[in-house]
Amino acid sequence: MLSAATVPPSQDVVNLDPAHLQAALLKMVRHVVANTQDVGDSFPEEARKMHYGEVEPRNIRGHATPQETEALIDEGIAVMPLPLPDAVKESLQ
Repeated sequence: MLSAATVPPSQDVVNLDPAHLQAALLKMVRHVVANTQDVGDSFPEEARKMHYGEVEPRNIRGHATPQETEALIDEGIAVMPLPLPDAVKESLQ
């Protein structure tokens, strides 16, 4: 299993075997899920509220259509698509 101390420099990531890549991806995805609030389909509205100072900033994740994502980016709101496997969307134990 990879730990933060054993993750190779980015130029060496392509040389990792598939099992190590999968483990690293799963670790990153679990970190995102554990440290964000799922706002579901309200993601575009919540992102705008934070961007414009209407609510306190916090780490969120949710759903946005490609058109909504493009509109957020056009407004200067940084977003990043991150497909999450269903297995990590559940409560972490």
